[in-house]
Amino acid sequence: MEDFRIGHGFDVHVLREGLPLVIGGVRIPHEKGFVAHSDGDVLVHALCDALLGAVALGDIGLHFPDTSEEFRGIDSLVLLRRTVELLREKGYRVANVDATIVMQRPRLRPHIDEMRRILARTMGVECDAVSVKATTSERLGYEGREEGVSAYAVALVCRCHSFDRGCM
Repeated sequence: MEDFRIGHGFDVHVLREGLPLVIGGVRIPHEKGFVAHSDGDVLVHALCDALLGAVALGDIGLHFPDTSEEFRGIDSLVLLRRTVELLREKGYRVANVDATIVMQRPRLRPHIDEMRRILARTMGVECDAVSVKATTSERLGYEGREEGVSAYAVALVCRCHSFDRGCM
């Protein structure tokens, strides 16, 4: 018998010149990067919220507050790894995730496959269980004006009563 749950996550960060741009664990060459307490990886933050939400464990701010010095400048992949550990403690594992990044530029398509590999490895799933898409906002809103970036994520997790046979 399996227990499936779905979670949704969203994150947004402001862009500023001269800061590093890290999305999905990949450092992307660009003149602007994220203003954030951590590395500002909007994709990973949205994934953490989706995973935590799926098992009713709150959100990323509850577990990794931006008021804590422990998390200042932290690689968001560390937060994702800890999130997956929290799920495992509750008996759940990641089945699959689907995410969308909204950003005017630079084009992210050249980096998507690497993001998928990094995220899959971090969550302990196969690469085909991780979908990452990128789109623009057709120059509308803060993404279109290149003031910020947003990311949306959906996660399916399962609790297996027999881990040796998997959830599917």
